[in-house]
Parts: sequence; structure tokens; C-alpha cells
Amino acid sequence: MIHRKSASILASAATALAIGGLSLPSFATDDAATSGEHAQALTPPEKAAQMRYSPPLREPEENNLYWGDLHLHTNQSPDAFLTGTRAVSPDEAYRFAKGAAVEADNEMMVRLEEPLDFMAITDHSEYLGVFPRLEDGDPALAGWPLAKQWGRLLKSGETAELAVAFANAIQSSDSALRTPDKVVRTSWDDVVERADRYNDPGRFTALIGYEWTSMINGDNLHRVVLFKGDAKEAGKVVPFTAQDSPDPEDLWQALAKYEAAGVRSLAIAHNGNVSNGRMFSPNRVNGQPLNARYAEMRSRWEPVYEVTQVKGDGEAHPALSPDDEFADFETWDQGNISLTAEKEPWMLEYEYARSALRNGLVWERKLGTNPFKFGMIGSTDSHTGLSTTDESNFFGKFLESEPSAERWQAKMAAVLQQSWELGASGLAAVWAPENTREAIFDALMRRETYGTTGSRIRLRFFGGWDFASEDIDRPDYARYAYDKGVSMGGTLSLDARQKSPSFLIHAVRDPNSANLDRVQVVKGWLDASGRTHEKIFEVALSDDRKVDANGKAPPVGSTVDLEEATYTNSIGDPELATWWKDPEFKPDQPAFYYVRVLEIPRPRWTAYDEKFFGVTMADDVRRVVQDRAYSSPIWYNP
Repeated sequence: MIHRKSASILASAATALAIGGLSLPSFATDDAATSGEHAQALTPPEKAAQMRYSPPLREPEENNLYWGDLHLHTNQSPDAFLTGTRAVSPDEAYRFAKGAAVEADNEMMVRLEEPLDFMAITDHSEYLGVFPRLEDGDPALAGWPLAKQWGRLLKSGETAELAVAFANAIQSSDSALRTPDKVVRTSWDDVVERADRYNDPGRFTALIGYEWTSMINGDNLHRVVLFKGDAKEAGKVVPFTAQDSPDPEDLWQALAKYEAAGVRSLAIAHNGNVSNGRMFSPNRVNGQPLNARYAEMRSRWEPVYEVTQVKGDGEAHPALSPDDEFADFETWDQGNISLTAEKEPWMLEYEYARSALRNGLVWERKLGTNPFKFGMIGSTDSHTGLSTTDESNFFGKFLESEPSAERWQAKMAAVLQQSWELGASGLAAVWAPENTREAIFDALMRRETYGTTGSRIRLRFFGGWDFASEDIDRPDYARYAYDKGVSMGGTLSLDARQKSPSFLIHAVRDPNSANLDRVQVVKGWLDASGRTHEKIFEVALSDDRKVDANGKAPPVGSTVDLEEATYTNSIGDPELATWWKDPEFKPDQPAFYYVRVLEIPRPRWTAYDEKFFGVTMADDVRRVVQDRAYSSPIWYNP
């Protein structure tokens, strides 16, 4: 294991430039060098190269890092509206994401410290925009009996009864309970046209999307659907709903129909930890075991997975990974999304990303296709219209979990869990050549993405057969790595020399957050007997720590002062970079590798609330957090 660390201001500045896609100025050469017949024979790229004094720090094909949220709800989502999100419409949500100050529904003025680069407002497709229309008395709803009934409840303030009626209706296939086609059409037209208005290529990308809200017996199978194109393209179709079908296979068929109509789209599964074993189940919704058709469709339409969000973290579980000291992070494992059914131990294997990645290797051997070959992202799933992940300024999930002295003990929307259990998570990080719909969509499709639990940790991860230890110190290591290997989300095929793969990993802390504790490689593999295994390798440690004989690292320590809700960056490192070679590689064993980066401990949002509001929370409330990043895997396929 070789790694380097740097606290140099100059090195940090260079890193920031490289990540941001900036380049040094170019200088013209002597005119004589480009004159005459030789100059006329040069191609435009050759001529441009000759005219430069130095190459840019980042070539276009090396990609830039963009930050966003691909799962956000506004007052156009029925559950958000019924739990108090009334003032924050999609317009306010877009303005907030782009850096403007807006008024939250708790009447606080709010603004992001750092704007987002991209966002998708993904209001629920079921009854999309219906409740704001009911409140406004939209004549388009006239003649719809359900609108008349719900309008009466809304006007009388009986929102609890209305919420129950809505929850029952969204899973019903009764045609009388479906939104009339003309209302669906006008609501969707509003969504796509508004996204086009806020889309600003190169500066801010507004992806068009919605959430398909399948919830079988309270078990979460939700998917976000994203479109590649503009309003003209996405407007050719209308959202698919759980009332059309709660079966993901039918959703994928709908996406295939979209594509046949010239409309590119993808789906992102999320929140497996409240699916009670359904998200990565070995059986389809119809009860039959997974087959090749299922594997091909899921692999085709679901390239990335939402591994972290406010409703708990979905990377690993301590019962599944007992040797992983960091597996018990923001764990939600009490039941399904509505807490109508308790969690049983057998369910856990089919809810978490790491076990799904392991099982995917098994399914690939059986079916020829890996149904769980997904990249990683994070997003918020906020229902306030405000995409916030800052521990010191977290705005919750619903109105009752927006900042107040009482929010920590509030019960979230009569379902889920107490508000203090919400995590200030997460963000989607995308490596793409430019900040446009097409480039971000393509990056999601090739899985060159990663997720964080809230902070903006910069992370690069490459795998190849010929990387050497000194390559991580090359000024152009990313350019070299793209040429000689694959980036996160890619696949390595068997090398004819049957040598071990090696990896280049580079992590830089969020400039506004905590130093880094460590970088780990999580490996999973399939042996000849069909059993899967996992192992965590400590590949880069801060503060000159060393692993012991068992491969374990000493704790980084903590500077957290809970009484004052503060911490310092006097421990940890701002940057960790390493070359690592798999010491246990066997060429006949399929495998995956992904990187997990941990920050040093810092106060959780609950600790900031205790200090700000002068309250004392219960002993079981978590007050310290170690935020982290999860790269998309690199697979090895023999």
C-alpha cells in the first residue's frame, strides 16, 4: 500500500482547479514555427496543440465533477402538500437549488451555502399536482367525483382523513380513483415546461423526472424516473404510476415504450432498507424466481442505485457485515416504509447495496446477466422542496422536521420514525464532460457516479492491469488512468497475463467540511462453489496511522465538543491518494471493488439543534456523525 497526503495550500488549489475543469492560460509560439507549408498541413487539433504553451489541466474527455440531487419533492407531491409543504413550489425549489434565498414553509428564510450543479424535481406521479389545483379551485377538476370529495375534506381542514384516503387510493387500480387524462396531461406539461425554463446548460441542469410510487403492503419499491431530453421530448409521454402497475417489470416495459417513441429515460431504485426484503429479492413480484429477462431489463433500465438518503443509509448492515466496524451507520431497520410490518432478519440481505452486489455475482453466473450491476448515488428525498444536507443547517424531510425546538421528537407524517432518526443525506456526484442534460444522463448510464451522505468529498477511482505505484503522483494521473484503465462504474475483463488488478484512488475533503479519516476498498467475490465473500481493505489512513497484523486501523480520534456543537480539523488529512493492488486476486473469481471514504467525526444535526435551541434530547439520539462517500464499483469479470 502506497499513499500520499497533502495539506499544501498550493496543492489544494491545483486540485480544486483540476476538479473544476479550469485550465492554465495558453501562450502563442513564435510565428515562424507555424508558418509556411508545414503549418498548412496541420489539422486543427494539431495546430491548436502547437499554439499552446502548456496543455489544459483537464481535457474534455477527462470529465468534471458536478453535484446534484435527483430525488426532491415539492408541493406538487400529494404527501408533501398534505404534511404542510404549501409555499415551496417547483419554482422556489429550482431557485433555492441555484443559490437564491427562499422562504420555507416554517417561515424561515433559507439559502444554500453552495448551489447545486444539477437537480431533478421528482414529484410523485400519482395525483401529480392535484392538491394545489384543488386548493386553487381549478375548473379542470370539475366533474371528477374524487376531486369533489377530497376538495371538501381539504376545505374543512380534515387533512388526516384526506391523507388516509390518498394513501389508499394511490395503490388502487380502480379507474374511478385515477386522475383524469386531461389533468395528467396539463400537470405533466407544467413539469416539463418549468424544467426547461430553469435549465441553463453549462451552469445548472434541470433534469425532467417523476417518482413511481409502488408500495406493496407498505413495502417500498419506489423508483425515480429521469429523462434525457427537453420538454419537447419528455412531453411526448406521460408518467407511469403505481395505479398502472406496482410491478417494476411493468415500469421497465413502460420505459421501453418511451424509448420506442424516441424518449430516452432511466430509473433509479431507492430506499431498499424500508422494502422489507423486496428491493433485491430473489423473487419477482409475481412470486416467480428471477429469470434472464428480468436480469436483462433491470440491468438495462436501472444503472444506478440511491444508496443513501434521509430515510437511513443503505450501503451495509452490521448483521450482514459483522466484521465491518462502520456498517452501522444511520441504520433504519425496524420495518417497512409505513411501519405496518416489522423487519424480519431474513429480509436484510435483500435490502442493502453490498449484499445486493454480492448476490448479483451469483445471479450473473446463473442467468448470464447481473441484475444488480448498479452504480451509486445519494439524494435527499426531501419533501420540503429544499435540497439541504448540511448538518449545521438541516431542513428535514417534511414540515414537522424543519428546524424547531421540538422537531427531534416529532413523529414523521404519522408513519416512518421519529425525526431525530433522519439523516442529513445525501448528494449525487457525477463525472461528466459538461453540465448538460445529455452529459449527466450519459454519466448515469455508464455509472461514472458516486454518492455521499451530505458533504462534497471529491473522489476518483480507476482500475487497470498496468498501473504502477508512482502513477498516482503523475500530474495528469486522471488522463493517464482513462487511457490505461476504467473509471468507477466500469468492468475489467480477464488479463491474458492473469496478473492482479491495481487501482488509483484520490479523495479530497469538502472545503467546507471535515478532514478525511481513511479510504477503504470494499471487495466482494464469488468462489468456485457459488458462495460470495467480502473483505474491507484499509488502503489510505490519515495522520500516519498504520494497520495492524489483522488489517485493522486505529481510530482517528475525535475533536467533537457536543456542548458547543463544534469540532476542529486538527486531526485527519485534507487529501488522501493511493495506489492499491489486490493481494488476494484469483483470476477465476468474479469480483467487484468500490471505495468508501470516511470523514473524521463531527457534530450531527441533532447536536447543532441542542445547542441552537437549548434543548436536551433523549440519550439514544445520535449526536455525532462520520459522513462518507461511496464510489460506484469496478467489476472484474473473467
